[in-house]
Amino acid sequence: MVQPTPNHFSGLEHLATAIILLDDNRRVVYINPGAEIIFAFSATHVTGMLIDDVFPNCEILMLAVRNASQQQSPFREHEFVISTHRHQSFAVTCTVTPIDSPNASLILEFQQMDAQLRIAREERMLIQQQANAELLRNLAHEIRNPLGGLRGAAQLLEHELPSPSLREYTQVIIKEADRLQSLMDRLLIPHRAPKYQPTNIHEVLERVRSLLLAESPKAVLIKRDYDLSLPELIGDREKLIQAVLNIARNAVQAMQSRNTPGSQLTFRTRAERQVTLARKRYRVAIKLEIMDNGPGIPADIRERIFYPLVSGNEGGTGLGLTLAQTFITQHHGMIECESAPGHTCFTILLPIETSVIKPMVSANNT
Repeated sequence: MVQPTPNHFSGLEHLATAIILLDDNRRVVYINPGAEIIFAFSATHVTGMLIDDVFPNCEILMLAVRNASQQQSPFREHEFVISTHRHQSFAVTCTVTPIDSPNASLILEFQQMDAQLRIAREERMLIQQQANAELLRNLAHEIRNPLGGLRGAAQLLEHELPSPSLREYTQVIIKEADRLQSLMDRLLIPHRAPKYQPTNIHEVLERVRSLLLAESPKAVLIKRDYDLSLPELIGDREKLIQAVLNIARNAVQAMQSRNTPGSQLTFRTRAERQVTLARKRYRVAIKLEIMDNGPGIPADIRERIFYPLVSGNEGGTGLGLTLAQTFITQHHGMIECESAPGHTCFTILLPIETSVIKPMVSANNT
């Protein structure tokens, strides 16, 4: 058999699923990056091994391989546990398909059940976000017109009042109308078209850090753990600043409200490789973690924190995280959150759409 080269299977490198190709003797001739990531082994070590040795004692998989090879028809096994030669176990679904190729005879396609659940959750969140955005936009438009009329009527009434002391009441109406107008404007902000340009994620974080320190200079220690080798991404700088600021400000407010001793906020950046976002595969993404040691998100709202008008902070509008999610989605990214008392972590994944690497902002890790 001809020894395969990477070019033979270059079309498989960008698939989100894990792919393993076998020859007529059931030896591995190729695995794609997705398989390396899911099963935590390298192509160099596995290529040439018998599939029985890569996944020892897995009768379900071996039966599917044998049947597909003998009957020359695809076989699919749903939701079974597979263990690698390194004794790591995974819940997967596998399809074994015969192929007509000079370099391989079987293709094994694995889908990790955890990954499938994550994709399904991401799709549900996207649908919910679109519904929320449409609801808020319609609500904002419906409220703005009568709100303007209310404010105008209060101004006219103020000029007709017989006593200046009564103006206190019209001023309350005018100020509250202005406050609601500002809220409506915030609801409509996400629908303004983003201005995409090369953006340095660390410049975004440094801007957020300076804003937080200006608001509460002694309330919290802000630590930085940056990977300064990260390339720029194509994004809207102002919207990214607002998204990160909304998350970080929520954390600071939560720690302040509970008088968290030794309040600490951490910004961490790393490169994440072979990431699937909205069913699209990216070679590299920026992984941004915003962590705090505060009281955590209340359990009763933990699954709804990205919904509009849901807030765990007293006096909060419940729009900060909704807007943050909208802005990140506009960048084809996603936000996830894990929270427990003493540790909350928001993880933002942002795909890098450019291969141009430019110097990062200078920032000493604290």
